[in-house]
Amino acid sequence: RLVERAVSPLHDPTPAIVRQDGVDYVPISKWRNQLIQLLNIAGTGPVFGALMGAKWGPIVFLWIIIGTIFGGAVHDYMSGMMSIRNGGSSTSAVIRKYLGNWIRYPALVLILFLLVLFAATFARSAGDLLVELTGIPIIVWMFVIFIYFMASALLPINKLIGKIYPVFGVILILTAVILVAGLIVGGYSFPTMTLNNLHPTGMEYFPDMLITVACGAISGFHATQSPLVARCVTDEKDGRMIFYGAMIIESVIALVWATAGLAFYGDTAALTADLNSGGASGVVYNMSLALAGPIGGALAILGVVILPVTSGDTALRSARMMIQDDRGLDPANLRGSLIITVAITAIIGLLFTLDFTVLWNYTAWMNQTLATVVLWTASVFLLRTARNRLYSLMTALPALFMTMVVISFIMHSSQGLSLDYGISMIIGLLATIAAAVAFIRCMFTVPREE
Repeated sequence: RLVERAVSPLHDPTPAIVRQDGVDYVPISKWRNQLIQLLNIAGTGPVFGALMGAKWGPIVFLWIIIGTIFGGAVHDYMSGMMSIRNGGSSTSAVIRKYLGNWIRYPALVLILFLLVLFAATFARSAGDLLVELTGIPIIVWMFVIFIYFMASALLPINKLIGKIYPVFGVILILTAVILVAGLIVGGYSFPTMTLNNLHPTGMEYFPDMLITVACGAISGFHATQSPLVARCVTDEKDGRMIFYGAMIIESVIALVWATAGLAFYGDTAALTADLNSGGASGVVYNMSLALAGPIGGALAILGVVILPVTSGDTALRSARMMIQDDRGLDPANLRGSLIITVAITAIIGLLFTLDFTVLWNYTAWMNQTLATVVLWTASVFLLRTARNRLYSLMTALPALFMTMVVISFIMHSSQGLSLDYGISMIIGLLATIAAAVAFIRCMFTVPREE
């Protein structure tokens, strides 16, 4: 309610009403919007990310809960509301407006690259699970998935996404219930809470675990999805339920899978060994069948397949919308939309052949970097629009924390500069202090919007 008070929802007509075009701007009820938002943002993060985060032990629960309440849910709500206030603008356009023209193309390239990587990652992870479940070759499933991706990216949002996502949402929630029931009936011991680092190799949980968990706590990818639903919201007051609420539900799903992973394997060493040998898809397959039996397990696996498929398709749709917004193209022009969609799909098709872990390693850091940028964007938005400028601290404080996370990670990680851990922390801290000084200056210099 506090973050909602900072934004102060208006009674003005929303973009769904004012700009209704029957393709992207379509009025949809709030409960359907919430389920659409949930499936848009979820992806494999609350499952694969949570399982990989569980390698550090029960401390992952703390990050999922605190990270969601003070970071992820605030981030998602603000990204959705900023889009609504700016006519349903895509994330790159919102960032450009509040952070300046200098970031236009860097933000556009970062977000498009991230969306393509996410779509490729989601397609591959869904395909791997379907191969495990059916034995049908991966190339067949990739063809089916890509056809669906293109249809979802091109058709009016209420014709396909608006109709099937509510059904998928019910299956997704049922999957979590089945897992918990399987743990209880099977007599598995739930993990005891401890703040100790239980990673088998002793890998530091800060910032590595925070980057790995990704969508289960905070995710920049969510900001790319919020404009899809922002163009369908009919009342700004529904924003808290739709955007903030969907992130809370996703975090619960992440908690369920992290708990299931630790309880099923008994310790982090066994979980890590299975993740290393069979990958996240293999772990999900083994756990689902063992905890829920053939029928329940198949339903649980289907629920996990739904996650990447229903985020990969909207990643493609978001990329199409973002290019059209930046170039001033009409989304109702089917020929133009088709050309853009086919071109992006071809790139995704080339990338899906890479190993999932390789894709995820690069995607996770860029994802959290985008989340940091969006939080800073929201901070400037609140400085311009909130009745009290101190409200901007609700986004500035998590933005500072995430600045420390992403800078220190890329400094010490093997994916980055591979610097000494201590030196990396110092560099991250200095960058965070510099960001804090810049924000304090903005608090006194950024003009208010009329």
